[in-house]
Amino acid sequence: MNRHRGESIGRYALLTIAPADLRAFLAARRGEGLSAASAARELSAVRAFLTFAADEMGETPQRTLPRPVSPSDAVALAEDAGDAASEPWIGARDLAILLLLYGSGLRIAEAMGLTARVLPLGATLRVIGKRSKPRVVPLLPTVREAVAEYLQLCPYPVTGDSPLFLGARGGPLNPDLVRRAVQGARRRLGLPDSLTPHALRHSFATHLLAGGADLRSLQELLGHASLSSTQIYTGVDAAHLLDVYRHAHPRA
Repeated sequence: MNRHRGESIGRYALLTIAPADLRAFLAARRGEGLSAASAARELSAVRAFLTFAADEMGETPQRTLPRPVSPSDAVALAEDAGDAASEPWIGARDLAILLLLYGSGLRIAEAMGLTARVLPLGATLRVIGKRSKPRVVPLLPTVREAVAEYLQLCPYPVTGDSPLFLGARGGPLNPDLVRRAVQGARRRLGLPDSLTPHALRHSFATHLLAGGADLRSLQELLGHASLSSTQIYTGVDAAHLLDVYRHAHPRA
């Protein structure tokens, strides 16, 4: 990679390696006489190494910039998912979860990991993120109200160490059900396929940055192990501004 890019590759630069880089690597190795079978084994080893490196830094390699959605689309998605649920309490649950992902920047696994110990909810929420790293995130009144509505309608007890968000039979909620609810909502609303539960977290970060939040504060709110992972959102915001410029400026 040093030779291919003509620059020194540090540990965080490993997170920027793209498929084109891997293809260049394989082409170079085949040019050196490596067999197809050996090249396949090397590719598998490289992928495992990159996954290991990303895990060591507590982050996931980003292939592309996150694609944020507008605040109105984020809320519309959550409301539509709630309205389409099979039962009112399940709809209230899905609404509360999606508002939590967007309003507080949680990963879906973090939301599923919340227990009744977080109750009663206040202005902030303590979350356990990757590598059991705790952080404190803001909790908007709208989100608190949505969770309270869900708890009022939920037919099962939510106490002690039980999950905050329960499945239809009262057990832990499968996050795939939330993803399906999002998939159905974005289809009905005509929203892009890129709008996943994780995209709501991206939107949380991008909107905060656009509103003036500094990177260090954003890093803490997202629970990133390194500032380099948070810096990707500066690219998102710049891309958004450029898009606005191109569509609005008479000489763009």
